[in-house]
Amino acid sequence: MPTILETHIENRFRVQPNHANNNDTLHGGNLMKWLDEVAAMSAMRFAGETCVTARVNELDFERPIGIGDTAVVEAFVYEAGRTSVHVGLRAWREEPRSGETERTTESSFTFVAIDDDGTAVPVPELSVESERGRELRERMLEVDENL
Repeated sequence: MPTILETHIENRFRVQPNHANNNDTLHGGNLMKWLDEVAAMSAMRFAGETCVTARVNELDFERPIGIGDTAVVEAFVYEAGRTSVHVGLRAWREEPRSGETERTTESSFTFVAIDDDGTAVPVPELSVESERGRELRERMLEVDENL
């Protein structure tokens, strides 16, 4: 059984002018794409199969990320169904020179594991093996309750 921490992925993206909106901050669509890409990697690591996005749960942009900042995206699997995988996501604005961070976004995406023909396939059970894994899972279950 895969564990929550085994599915944990963190990635960084440098925000360039071509990623910006009219306000000179990261365009929400670009952040959403990066969230989806990192979440898919986490889901596939868990399932051992190709995973496709089935649902984007509530997605709130709490703070902007400016040009020149780094967008930090964290993803981990916190729950699994028969063929579905629920991935918790958070994003931060990181000042590249100081490393100072500020959370900008929290969400969850649902993926479905598929085979080469596009048919849904079963996923393994999720193991919560550590205190950190329990904390991550509980936080996301609380977010789900508030949706």
